[in-house]
Amino acid sequence: MSIINKGSHTSLTFRTAYVLLNCDEGKYSQKVTNEQISKVLKVGMRTIDRIKKKFVEDGFESCLDRRPTTRIYERKTDGDIEAKLVTLCCSEPPKGFAKWSLRLLADKMVELNYVESISHVTIRSMLKKTNLSLGK
Repeated sequence: MSIINKGSHTSLTFRTAYVLLNCDEGKYSQKVTNEQISKVLKVGMRTIDRIKKKFVEDGFESCLDRRPTTRIYERKTDGDIEAKLVTLCCSEPPKGFAKWSLRLLADKMVELNYVESISHVTIRSMLKKTNLSLGK
């Protein structure tokens, strides 16, 4: 009950707390069906079932928070690729361009066979990590 009355919480936490409160069949609570909960809170029946199952299996605290990801992301780049990128940034831009863009850098790195494929977002994060700005 303190989640609903005190502090700031995520909408997921509030939704879960309201579902669990309405599912309570204690001495001082009124019996509310899943259909009524679904209609009032605007959540699906499967969501209510999942929340109840997680509460029974894992406990109250684990219901309120999202589970951290277990996915392992493989890095496409290493220090050697970053060094080649910095070297490329410091070189002259292609003919017809005043400066390098992220997409031009990505295309050039693929063209020079530094990497098989790379996105301009990855280029941006590598440049940000090395504190190298294309605008200066």
